[in-house]
Amino acid sequence: MRKTLEELKKLSIQCRGDILKMTYVANSGHPGGSMSSIDMLLALYSFANVDPKDPWNEDRDRIVVSHGHISPGVYSTLAAYGYVNRDEVIAGFRHPASIFEGHITRGIPGVEWTTGNLGQGLSAGVGFALAAKYKKKNYHVYVVMSDGESAKGQVQEARRTARKYKLDNLTVLVDYNDIQISGHAHEIMYVDIKSEFEAAGWKTIEINGHDFEQILAALKIARDDGYPTAIIAHTVIGKGVDFMEDKPDYHGKALSKEELERALAQLGVENDVEKYIEMRKKLPVKAHEKVKLTYDVRLDTGKVRVYDKPTDNRSALGRAIADLAVVNDNVVAVDCDLKGSVKLDFLDKERPDRIVEVGVQEHNAAALAGAMSADGIVTFFADFGVFGVDETFNQHRLNAINNTNLKVVVTHCGIDVGEDGKTHHALNYIGAPLAWYGFKVIVPADPNQTDRVVRYIAKEYGNFVVAVGRSKLEPIRKENGSLYFDENYEFEYGKMDILRDGTDGAIYAIGSAVPYALKAYEILKSKGLNFAVINVSCPYALDEEVLKKYSNFIVTVEDHNVLNGLGSLIAQKLFEMRIIPAQFIKLGLSEFPVSGDAKLLFEIYGLSGEKIAETILSNLR
Repeated sequence: MRKTLEELKKLSIQCRGDILKMTYVANSGHPGGSMSSIDMLLALYSFANVDPKDPWNEDRDRIVVSHGHISPGVYSTLAAYGYVNRDEVIAGFRHPASIFEGHITRGIPGVEWTTGNLGQGLSAGVGFALAAKYKKKNYHVYVVMSDGESAKGQVQEARRTARKYKLDNLTVLVDYNDIQISGHAHEIMYVDIKSEFEAAGWKTIEINGHDFEQILAALKIARDDGYPTAIIAHTVIGKGVDFMEDKPDYHGKALSKEELERALAQLGVENDVEKYIEMRKKLPVKAHEKVKLTYDVRLDTGKVRVYDKPTDNRSALGRAIADLAVVNDNVVAVDCDLKGSVKLDFLDKERPDRIVEVGVQEHNAAALAGAMSADGIVTFFADFGVFGVDETFNQHRLNAINNTNLKVVVTHCGIDVGEDGKTHHALNYIGAPLAWYGFKVIVPADPNQTDRVVRYIAKEYGNFVVAVGRSKLEPIRKENGSLYFDENYEFEYGKMDILRDGTDGAIYAIGSAVPYALKAYEILKSKGLNFAVINVSCPYALDEEVLKKYSNFIVTVEDHNVLNGLGSLIAQKLFEMRIIPAQFIKLGLSEFPVSGDAKLLFEIYGLSGEKIAETILSNLR
């Protein structure tokens, strides 16, 4: 929807008025930065290959606005171009019943990515640009971002990644208004934005961010120059209203009634806010319907592998990913310099072009992987548990908010890591993702279950965490010696596996703790006790029928923080079901463990087969 210069100038006045009105009606929001960015937004949505009549066209350009607090500017732009209803934006901004939330939200026509956590938008843009390359699409990706967030390390990580992968389909526009919440950006933290982009191998263009001719000319140069390009746009916060210009106070403060009257008069815009105030009063007191973007995953899960010898789950995981990539062009894995450890080396041998190697840049990796997964690429983010869950917590929280299709596969979880010690013992891979609403956590018990789990999550749209340890595990067998998870086994999310039956009690175990639970079963059996052993691979989806049947004497065993893992989730579920076991014992980690051989650590921390059996025997009544 190309606009003439005169049309753009008229719209810039209209949108500035709309920004001030919606923030006044909502009595909150960020008018200042919206007014410094508005000219860039109007020029960009005019220049880019986007269409309000077909906003989700697969070949559209992608526009990511990293500083999502300038939502008034984005929404007013979208309204001006016909993506959304102008009156609904102004009246509904920041109201629970309105989709026009305080920070921009993916799913609104014209909005590709929910943002607000500063510093992540460029990584998302890199992810979209990589997805375009993998899909062999020619669309361009634009990222609009602030100067203040440019101080973040993740931004530099994203810059380097874009240059490494020669993302000539990526252009960044930096709103350089030199204002942050606490004052002038150059006083808060020294950042030479232009030099840092250039040091990372980008081309840069400096312009006046309020001159439409300069903005449009820069966008054309950037699209055609064959490099990732940063347009440094010098702007003024509050541009267009003299008492707001260059004032940090107006970063995140709505105008008073008197200020609004003065501002609208300066702009020459009608003051009709009472109309919108009345419209807002009629909005229902309820949450708006969620807007979720998904796509149909088309994928060949390939031929399953069957392991009959001791194998580490991470190798089974890596081989399954490689198998998927061999038969599917839409499968990609993101690595953070741990290819051999997380077993992406199998993929590297089969399809090296399917690995995005970003080095030691976990935050950027998690964010770009999420964006790729949302744009048609089945993306595996592989890392150690302490990095892939703990260190990247906020990135995955934002992925959850964006309803991505990310497969977080983390290895080296728990004390099964052994000698690497407490800095690398990931103990929160069940507890932490509880805050990422919509994520499903799966902790497979052996290499055969791991193989099926990886193939299962690849074909299911949604966010998953698959957590495995480091050690080689004996494939789980039935009492007759045959494989429990054999060639006919199909993984079913939420199903508990009754590995051993018993009537005296039940040991609910997860992941690397399962073999130790089976050992405890043998010890107890030798003493005349029959305890069931139940593999709980899906701690967020507990089978109530199994819990009802095996609820008299319960022991939970996990290589995890004992406070917020399997034991706590089972206890909560039993409470909800009004079931009170005669005995309930939680075994897990209650401190940062020491270094040592994994088997020794399981012994020291009460998780070995002998210690589990000893605990049960000492608690018999």
